[in-house]
Amino acid sequence: MRKNRKYYLHIPVTLKVENRNILNHIVGIDLGVNHLAVSFDDEGNTRFFSGRAVKEKRAKALALRKRLQACGTKSAKRKLKKLREKENRYVTAVNHAVTKALISQYGAGTLFIIEDLTGIRTATERVRLKSRYVMVSWAFYQFREMLEYKAALSQSEVLAADPKYTSQSCPVCGNTTKANRNRKKHEFCCTVCGYRSNDDRTGAINIYRKGWNTLFAEAC
Repeated sequence: MRKNRKYYLHIPVTLKVENRNILNHIVGIDLGVNHLAVSFDDEGNTRFFSGRAVKEKRAKALALRKRLQACGTKSAKRKLKKLREKENRYVTAVNHAVTKALISQYGAGTLFIIEDLTGIRTATERVRLKSRYVMVSWAFYQFREMLEYKAALSQSEVLAADPKYTSQSCPVCGNTTKANRNRKKHEFCCTVCGYRSNDDRTGAINIYRKGWNTLFAEAC
């Protein structure tokens, strides 16, 4: 295949993956923009992958994109194409780094629980226009695909859970309300029991527990 005056050779490869049912770790992962990913595991450990650098980089790219689109010349269109390709490479590199770090941290026999973000574009239509570009354009599906194939190669698994109410539910008392979460401060504070933590961390805890509940239901 020829692209940008360069030739690329794509060779399909099929790898045999060993099936294992033994689980050494269970990890819940909350995906977002403020933090690209937040993990919570069965030992109570939390890991944050900051999204600040990504937000800043993509905000600059958006500003440049608008200027080039307003220009409308052939030269501007060529630059727009290169900008899109550069952004795609950047997204791929970040997703690769984060998924690799998660796989390396936990190793074989890990069950990763992530949000089933089907319909993410529809959900983000309610986000204010200024933030929508960053929200909608982030490659959540690519993240999931990378995590799935890397997990399979390390004899681990990925389970997608329903993200409904994971950002609103208190992991201590179960109280579920939008008032529990302060989006501007990125805080979670239960209006009933007073439990307080980072909102993305709370989401990761609830996703982790949804995975546990799914496993328990299957066992029964």
